[in-house]
Amino acid sequence: MTDPNLNPEAAGPQGSDHMASPMPRRVLLGALGAAALSVVPRPPSAAASAAYTLLSRASWGADETLRYAAGTEIWPPEYYPVQTLTVHHTDDGSSDPDPAAVVRAIYRNDTVGKGYGDIGYHFLIDRNGLVYEGRWSGTDGTAAHDSAGRLVTGAHVQGYNTGNIGIALLGTLTTTPPSSAARTALLQLLADLAARHALAPTGKVLYLNPVSGVSRVAPVIGGHRNWADTDCPGTVFTDLPAIRREVAAIVQG
Repeated sequence: MTDPNLNPEAAGPQGSDHMASPMPRRVLLGALGAAALSVVPRPPSAAASAAYTLLSRASWGADETLRYAAGTEIWPPEYYPVQTLTVHHTDDGSSDPDPAAVVRAIYRNDTVGKGYGDIGYHFLIDRNGLVYEGRWSGTDGTAAHDSAGRLVTGAHVQGYNTGNIGIALLGTLTTTPPSSAARTALLQLLADLAARHALAPTGKVLYLNPVSGVSRVAPVIGGHRNWADTDCPGTVFTDLPAIRREVAAIVQG
């Protein structure tokens, strides 16, 4: 049993300066486990529509030693079927012009400072529209998932982390919108994930936490504010109805 001090359901949201060249988007595996309320057929065009660029953990300079203490993983990965997608802004207050350096700082703070054992989010998106692989999920080359397509549990929504994909836009978006490139990448990433996990972008899901047994009805694509008393993801929250419609259009081709 996971130490309750490191349990994903007890956690809140939230090196080298060299960054390797971006790598093409990796195909996410599987189409597992959302409630029937949210299931839609996956059209053949869905995979081709997800044109975002994904930077691996190695590409943005993740120091993998941070995830270990005395040679043991601080928070061993746990995997469950995907049920829902949640959008955040990092609200990190950083003025660093290098987005990869910001991601490294968030990683260190989440892993060491907050004790999450790793970065809390599954994906992060910078102002240029680059997508960063977040929480470590194994060595099979599938970001955020194991080889069976199950989601590694993150730490981004207290009490509702299991089966909940966390996507964070870098920066403080309390009063400003994301850049056009960041918003476009968000749409593409959400469309890819929704298609691969057979989720209806404009629908709702009966979320059931398989660890705690807690359940609630939630949007398939929601913001942190849908789960907790917070202003996260800032201005993106009021844009979510339009985002859902646009993601649905991408998925339908």
